[in-house]
Amino acid sequence: MTKRTSLYEEHKKCGGKIVDFAGWEMPVQYSGVIEEHLTVRRAAGLFDVSHMGEVEVTGTDAISFLQYLTVNDVSKLQDGQAQYSVLCNENGMAIDDIIVYRFHAEKFLIVVNASNRDKDVAWIQKHTKGKVTIRDISDDWSLIALQGPASPTILKKISDVDLSKLQSFHFVLADVSAQQCIVARTGYTGEVGCEIFCSNAAAPLIWQELLTTGKGAALKPAGLGARDTLRLEMCYCLYGHELTEETNPLEAGLSWVVKLTKKDDFIGKKALMQVKEMGLQRKLVGFKMIDTAIPRHGYPVMHQGKRVGHVTSGTMSPSLKQPIGLAYVPSELATEGSKFSIDIRDRLREAEAVQIPFYHK
Repeated sequence: MTKRTSLYEEHKKCGGKIVDFAGWEMPVQYSGVIEEHLTVRRAAGLFDVSHMGEVEVTGTDAISFLQYLTVNDVSKLQDGQAQYSVLCNENGMAIDDIIVYRFHAEKFLIVVNASNRDKDVAWIQKHTKGKVTIRDISDDWSLIALQGPASPTILKKISDVDLSKLQSFHFVLADVSAQQCIVARTGYTGEVGCEIFCSNAAAPLIWQELLTTGKGAALKPAGLGARDTLRLEMCYCLYGHELTEETNPLEAGLSWVVKLTKKDDFIGKKALMQVKEMGLQRKLVGFKMIDTAIPRHGYPVMHQGKRVGHVTSGTMSPSLKQPIGLAYVPSELATEGSKFSIDIRDRLREAEAVQIPFYHK
């Protein structure tokens, strides 16, 4: 049985096209993916991401436990700071990519992907160490993402939060529409913006006030379709595509979050150190199509008559008006300028590895 967020009725009012996503009835688009995408790049878009999961970690051993659980260095976090990271299994493969929020030394919040919520909670509970308490509080929260260059101006009208002064991957406790919220300078679009954690009861009010306040700034609701094309232009990983339990974060280009030098042991550390020592056999690469064709998830990558990899994500970029994609290829083909082909419906279409991200402001 599919679930609905507290904003489901708001999506219907806005004309959202509802689809089943990770067991949730979510809007894939309202006015259209391209229009919503460009609105976020030029003005601002409003997303419902309440399907994401939230796990609270509290206790005197919270830091040491999270050091063991995640690949990044949680000890570097200050109060009010967030950190992108990955949960890995013992083989160094990705269970999920996450964001860890530090409230203080004994209280943290982990945001996990909707499709992985049950799996992640079970994994975290299974590997609990020391004096910590784990609580799945996903059902208690709604999450609204306000993204785009006009976001600071819009938010300022209904909140005392100044996004221009809140650093990236930092958060504050604040009132939004007179409702107590957590406002985090995070997002999945590459644009300035925030994610607003609020109670389920407060979510419709905040959603409505943001839309009303943002009319003059061309704010529009945006769905999952635009969220995907926006993140792809920025080359942000999507679990189930660039990251799976058959991929590790090093080959996914996330070595910057894998702190192999931190003194604390963590799940998958030994395996990832071996991967680094042996050298990567394949890498995630960004590519643009030379031939006119749109690559899609799962399409084979061909080189010299052999299948050498696969496309993880692909689309026609609304900003660049060019077909783009991400793919796993042998390391020797992952350098900028390398040519290979994408098998699109039994026809080979030429592509070229390029520098990422695709989109630059």
